Amino acid sequence: MTIAPKSAKLPVSCYIRTLNEQRLIGKVLEAIVDVVDEVVLVDCGSTDKTLELAAATGARVVKQPWLGGGFQKRVGEEACRHDWVLDLDADEVITPELAAELRYLFEAGEPTESVYELKLVTAPPVGEPWYNIRLDFRNKLYDRRRFRMPEHKAWDQLELPPGTRIGKLKGAILHYSFRDFEHYVDKLNRVSSRRAADGKKKSVGQIRLRLIFGPAFYFFKAFIMRGLWRAGLYGLVLARLSALSRWLRDAKLYEAARREQEKRDKP
Repeated sequence: MTIAPKSAKLPVSCYIRTLNEQRLIGKVLEAIVDVVDEVVLVDCGSTDKTLELAAATGARVVKQPWLGGGFQKRVGEEACRHDWVLDLDADEVITPELAAELRYLFEAGEPTESVYELKLVTAPPVGEPWYNIRLDFRNKLYDRRRFRMPEHKAWDQLELPPGTRIGKLKGAILHYSFRDFEHYVDKLNRVSSRRAADGKKKSVGQIRLRLIFGPAFYFFKAFIMRGLWRAGLYGLVLARLSALSRWLRDAKLYEAARREQEKRDKP
């Protein structure tokens, strides 16, 4: 396999949403800045060293108050110079293997497909990355002339028409999604609130069923179906917390529904 030299940057723009991301943004930028021609940070008010670290790598910063997940990515798409864009989060680090694969993909010009699926590998705070546990696959490399992120506050992933041909790359993105259990719980709580407020609405009957039967199913999905059992006791804790997050979303939906009902019942 012939690979484009490392000195040749790809005709790709990478956009990253940020808010006080000094924990990892330096590592994220260091891995991608020499691969793509442009890195754009869509920042919604960082007060830590995020912007300083971005400036040190030559990344361009677009300041944008938070609009919601999909809307914020739309700002990133619009700010990019290139039509081929790479969607990264501020805790996602591309591996050297993926960088080499990206160079090979663009070696002969534009890729054959218009969207490519990338593999996200969880890098836990303790131990080695989980290459066979809880893998995620996301459509993160795409031609914005063909596809755009949804105009939505909560949903921030590409919605592709049925029958869309999706390319697949083997290299991984290391996802440093949490620094400890406290951070994990805090993130899950915020996500559950956001999805309860801005996600798809459900009937009261659906919510009640989820409150009763959801916890067991959510745990089974995380621990068995997504493979967290392979991580032993650590995986058991994460599966319990993940299930709790899904259940919290349902609880918050139920609480909101009760409040709406009270408003309607008042004379």
